[in-house]
Amino acid sequence: MRTRLSEKTLLGEEAPEDFEEYDLSANVALPWEPFSTSGWRVGTRLMASAGVLRGAGENALVVSAIPEVTLGSQNGRFLLDLGAGGALFSRHRFGTQDFGGPFQFALTLGIGGPLYRELGLGYRFLHYSDAGVNGSDTTGADFHMIEVRYRY
Repeated sequence: MRTRLSEKTLLGEEAPEDFEEYDLSANVALPWEPFSTSGWRVGTRLMASAGVLRGAGENALVVSAIPEVTLGSQNGRFLLDLGAGGALFSRHRFGTQDFGGPFQFALTLGIGGPLYRELGLGYRFLHYSDAGVNGSDTTGADFHMIEVRYRY
């Protein structure tokens, strides 16, 4: 479970609208995760999420799938990840901001650690953009988020 608050500065640009996003995500480890003798591992996983994006008084459903490369402790309690994938928006215009279309590229960087037993806490940066596919007059969004994690 996580909540996102947008950043007005968009990787060097000024975004015309502020956004919030609330979603649930699931992270599934992919089968190749070699462990080193130090107890750290490099691996891959898929992060899938679904939630609501709110901006300029409008709401949209957002679903995403982002493959990630991870570096973490062998027990999985400490984790750093980096990923690139895609997201689908049920609407792409919010007030004066136009994302350009329903498909957005998604870039993410996250870090997490233990809180209590199976619970953890994390920080994530997420960037949505159409990468100019729908023209040069579109604007994406940057999010800083706090994650509450549960490992099972």
